[in-house]
Amino acid sequence: MAPPRNTREASIPNTTEYTEFIQKLTEYHERRGTHFEPEPRVGAKHVDLLHLFKTVVERGGYDKVSEEKLAWRKLGQDFNLGTNNLPALAFSLKTAYYKNLAAYEISSIHGKEPPPKEILEDTTAKGGGLLTRTLENYRPSARATLGNDHSEASGDDGTPDRQRNASEETPGSGGRVTRGLRHAPPQRILFQPETSSRQTRNVSATSHAPSPQHHPNHHQQHQPRGASTSYNPNMEHQSLAVTNYEPRPQMPLTLRPVITPGNNAVEFAKRQKLMKDAALAASGRTPAAGRGGIMLPGSGFDGPNIYVRCLCALRSGIPAEQDYALHHLVKISMERGDKYRFEGFPGLAEALIEKVLEVSSLFYKVDWQVLYMDDVATPGADIINGLDGTPDILRKIANLPKIDVDDNIQTAEFSDALLQINEAALTIRNMVMLEENAYYVSEMLPLRDFLSIALNLPNLDCVVELKHYALDIAEQLTKYLHFDETDPLYISLLAQLCDNDRGAILTALRAISRISMNLEENNLLKGVPIKVVQNIIDWTLLNDEDLVHACLDFLYQYTAVVDNVDFLISEVQVEPLVNQLVRLLMHNAEKKEKTHYSGYPTRIQMPPQIARLPRELLTQLLALQEPERSSQWLRSLFEEDPDEKITQIALWQAYQACFASHAAQTNVPLLAAADFIKNVSTTFQDKAAAQVQQGLIQKFIIKGIRYRITPIDMKGEEFSKCLWRSPSGESCGEFFMSPETMYQHIVKDHQGANQLEGGKFENTAGDYTCRWDRCHRFDTEHATTLLQFARHIKVHLPPKSSSTKISPNYFGPPPAKKLKPSYLIPPPSHSLEEIQTAMDERKEAAGIPLSAVLVLRNLARNLAKTEAEEIAMKLEGGISWVDKLFKPVERRLFEIMAHNRSLLPYVTDLLGTAGKDP
Repeated sequence: MAPPRNTREASIPNTTEYTEFIQKLTEYHERRGTHFEPEPRVGAKHVDLLHLFKTVVERGGYDKVSEEKLAWRKLGQDFNLGTNNLPALAFSLKTAYYKNLAAYEISSIHGKEPPPKEILEDTTAKGGGLLTRTLENYRPSARATLGNDHSEASGDDGTPDRQRNASEETPGSGGRVTRGLRHAPPQRILFQPETSSRQTRNVSATSHAPSPQHHPNHHQQHQPRGASTSYNPNMEHQSLAVTNYEPRPQMPLTLRPVITPGNNAVEFAKRQKLMKDAALAASGRTPAAGRGGIMLPGSGFDGPNIYVRCLCALRSGIPAEQDYALHHLVKISMERGDKYRFEGFPGLAEALIEKVLEVSSLFYKVDWQVLYMDDVATPGADIINGLDGTPDILRKIANLPKIDVDDNIQTAEFSDALLQINEAALTIRNMVMLEENAYYVSEMLPLRDFLSIALNLPNLDCVVELKHYALDIAEQLTKYLHFDETDPLYISLLAQLCDNDRGAILTALRAISRISMNLEENNLLKGVPIKVVQNIIDWTLLNDEDLVHACLDFLYQYTAVVDNVDFLISEVQVEPLVNQLVRLLMHNAEKKEKTHYSGYPTRIQMPPQIARLPRELLTQLLALQEPERSSQWLRSLFEEDPDEKITQIALWQAYQACFASHAAQTNVPLLAAADFIKNVSTTFQDKAAAQVQQGLIQKFIIKGIRYRITPIDMKGEEFSKCLWRSPSGESCGEFFMSPETMYQHIVKDHQGANQLEGGKFENTAGDYTCRWDRCHRFDTEHATTLLQFARHIKVHLPPKSSSTKISPNYFGPPPAKKLKPSYLIPPPSHSLEEIQTAMDERKEAAGIPLSAVLVLRNLARNLAKTEAEEIAMKLEGGISWVDKLFKPVERRLFEIMAHNRSLLPYVTDLLGTAGKDP
């Protein structure tokens, strides 16, 4: 038995909650028949079980903590168990929880029955998985059963058994087999400096004197001294490592009760049985079976994999087994459909087909039987030929006696059976999305018979899901199939085009359009009813891109056959179809104007002097600091030009003339000449550079910039120049950004008008003449009032800028947009209107416009080959069908050909086929 407990430590609280918890645990272990230690000792401390239980439960429980790497070591640190040999302390803490709290956690927290003590408390704490541990799936290891259950005490999940080294059975070991026991480490010989030449009298047995041939003066060689020597006269020279050595503190032993035949005979017998079974398993022999020779599940053969299990369950005919199989097959086909192939599981496709064929038994008095026989004769009404198919399946379905099914109220048996059939159909549908599976089942004729049966079921809501699965399957299979006009599946697909279900119509159209896609035989689409053709033509008028695209794909293949075109123009009014196809050429079209230039731009010479700085811009520049001010001044009055240059002295003088008079007012000193020149190159980084021009007179220039003709503001907008001329013919030359400031400038500065307090001008009488450049408005008759003159002068004002003015306190970066050179005048240009429709990544036509023009081209090519065309031409005054259909839309086709580049080659081919010369 365990030794009596020591006095309660201060770390364990003496509270009511703790007392009640320990009492519950004591009663629980008494009922379970296991040993309980209220205050287990881990290391040098007793553990508070209540605190340990709460901490582990908060972290998810024993299994969760055991799955996390080094989690028990972290718990050991939280409980302050010490740092010496922390892995062993962590395992001791884990064992304390495992023995005393694990079963209680499963019962109280998870609400489950804990495993028997034979596989819980009586085994080692290595690993986890207590919630799923049972007698069937858990077999303790031989070492744990034999009592070596403490070998894992060096870590959280135990230390692996040490493999036997080859050196342990070498002849030098005397033939002794250590079986994983650890050898004592070799004794360390600490180096001691020799202080005398006297040789040691007593040498350790492990030391060997050097041989005379290697050391001629062997009498002068000295043996190393240290812990391996039995005599050391120089104790004062010992190593500090020896003197400061402290032994590792001893770990207290954890005592556990021993099960004997005297104190627990039943438990002792069970352990003996487990020991024998483990020994047999370790030797490779199978333990003897239990009662009656029955092998318990999980104790021997694990059984087939999930795929074979599902196949066997599906074939069993047991509803519960089929529910299990179909549930897993749907999940597998959805999640692993890219790897799950019918070829790997023979018989699965046949079993699924037999299951979905059971749908007929819910609505008809029939039980289909699939027979794989050589003879063609299938006289039975409930027989499906698995080898050659059932060509009269539609007749058999029509002759079957029907069962009255209420679509609103269904029995439980009916719902369960229909659910299984839907799951089987869904499994097939998911699997045929893989090309290998689709090709594999395309050769199974019973599947084609099922599709015909499913598409001809009664028109009830309960079978809508199954019909959609059947259509999805058909869409994947038809590209590997070829149909004639009497094929039951082909007829069934065409019948779906007379329904009102948009989803069914779309899928049926795609399935029909894919017929023979991967075969050499062409899809002729013969035998299409006139009602179906008319529905498809009518659906092209709808505002539904998916439906219109599917209809055009069908019409493209349908009009590629001359007989179909002959049937079309004979039975249907084709003129509305052609008009609609021409309108679809502009589906989602975008009109864009593209400018084309004729010639090359003209270059303007650089002005002889710098432009005047506008007053508005000067106010904004004075609010900036250097070097931002000089940079913005350069951008406003200069621009890059690789062919021009300006002398550095002229540039520096212009800068001084602009800001020298304002330096004292703004407290912003001017840049030094060298700094200013560097700032020029920084402002115009692309092309401007300071250079020295060689010659008779050496010049320092800035290469790559020129004067602007018109200044720009901080956002890159050009100012407008005042073109008012004085009586002597000299131009004003001032620049203004807003029309208001230029208006006030003309009226106030050039006409001398008196401005009132409200900002308006006094309307005085006088003789007013407009001197704006090349304006002759008042040459013969002058304006008599200022108001009359002001109304006229507004026609010369610049347009109001749409951009927002920059505040005087603007300190941001230069404008982001790239300004075009102002010294290049573009050549004459003209704009052309282009129409852009859907295009692919190669800029070629795609989508609905492409499908529409291809249908029109098929009609133009095949109309002349039809019998209706021959009949029309034989009549007196007969008009060709080509002229009758395409003459009214000829102008529109030419317009599309001229403006739509992507459709240009197709429309050109269409007009050429229709007998027109584009």
